[in-house]
Parts: sequence; structure tokens; C-alpha cells
Amino acid sequence: MDDITPRQRDIMQRVKQEGFVTIEVLSRDFDMTPQTIRRDINQLCAAGMLRRHHGGAGLPSSVENVAYRARRVMQQEAKQRIARRMAAQIPDQASLFMTLGTTTEEVAKALLAHNGLRVITNNLNVATILSDNASFEIIIAGGVVRSRDRGITGEATIDFIRQFRVDYGVIGISGIDTDGALLDFDYQEVRVVQAIMAHSRRVWLAADRSKFGRSAMVELGHIRQLDAVFTDADPPPQWRRLLDDSDTRVEVAAE
Repeated sequence: MDDITPRQRDIMQRVKQEGFVTIEVLSRDFDMTPQTIRRDINQLCAAGMLRRHHGGAGLPSSVENVAYRARRVMQQEAKQRIARRMAAQIPDQASLFMTLGTTTEEVAKALLAHNGLRVITNNLNVATILSDNASFEIIIAGGVVRSRDRGITGEATIDFIRQFRVDYGVIGISGIDTDGALLDFDYQEVRVVQAIMAHSRRVWLAADRSKFGRSAMVELGHIRQLDAVFTDADPPPQWRRLLDDSDTRVEVAAE
């Protein structure tokens, strides 16, 4: 699914605020026919951004992430803007960790014009993208490869990462809770990211606007552990206050 329409974004915001909305109420509030609202909801559900219920829609599961293929195209233009802004602030000859995630894969593409980067990753997609630049040294963490997204996780991955200390840890996330907790779905993946954060001099999060307020069941850390957040719109006031209180820099790659 391509970037959602402004009306679909408003529907998503309503669901985040209320937990569940009915087609009847949305039709009345947006002055649209029930058929139009139903199409919006069906498209959002097909992309995994909402879950369909009788007569309406609610938030997707907090225990199961959206399929990788769907995530690759969700908010794609926003992810590309975030990636370009982050890549512009990473100097040549730097060392990086890069985690799993469709946004970090966009960052990898945006880094291809750099020179002399040394990148350690548990993401085979990132490694493949970056290997097109002959000046880069790409180091792949050992461990178990997941077929669904070519991510590498497990105890061997964590042990491997702990051997290094790099300039930048570039991470993705599934959700940011209202108290600033960083959330994800996979316990093994979370433990790898925690090791990456602990062994990076600077931790930079790439997260589009849909991640603010999204639920996931595993707590990874807190925004106070981040040096910078790169996103595509100014965070909602509640999160902006938390970021400011944490002295976490916010970089907005606006349209």
C-alpha cells in the first residue's frame, strides 16, 4: 500500500485515540458514505495498520507485527525522506551498527554515495544493499537467519555484536508508548538491539510518525537512551515533551 491519504491518516488517529471506531460514526464525522469509509478501513486493514471488527475497526495486535512485505511499502516515501536526512548527517569513514527494519534498509540505500563506511549488521537486506559500494566494509553478524525478513538473531548474534564499539547505532522500532518506552514484537530481536545500543557511541532512531502510540508487547528501552530521533513529522505534544526532557534531538524530514 502506498502512503495513506489524509482522510485515512485521520481515521488512524481516531482509532489510536479511541481504540475502536465504527463505520457509522466515521461516516457521519467525515461526511462520507459508509461505502467510502469501509473502503478506507479495508485498505488500512490490508496493510496491517488496523484490524477489522464487526461494524468498525480497532488497532492491530500488540503481539504480532505487520508482514514484512506489507511493511516495505507502508509509509515508503516518508521512510525515504527520513533516510536521506539521517544519511546526510553520517560522515564518511564512520562505523555503524544497522538493525533489522524496513526504515533502516532505506537508510542503507541513502548511504550508498558515502565513502569508506564500516557497517556491522544483522540484516542481510542491509548487507546486500551496502555491498554495492566497494569502499565499504560490511560485517555480518552470526546467528539464525529468519526467512521472513532475512534478519539474524540469537545468542550468537548478541555475542558477536558485543565485540565492537561503533560511532553510530542506527535502529528501527515497532512502536513508542505514551510514556516513552520503545517497543517491539520479537524478544530475540529486542535483545540484539539492546546490545547494539549498549555498544554505540550515538544511538539514532529512524521512525515514521505512525510509530508514535503504536503498541507492541516487548519493551526494548526508553527514548532517554536515544541521542536523536529522525522522523517525518513533528512528534505529538506528549512525545515531544518526553523527547525534550530526555535531551533527545529531533530531526524532522518534512514533506
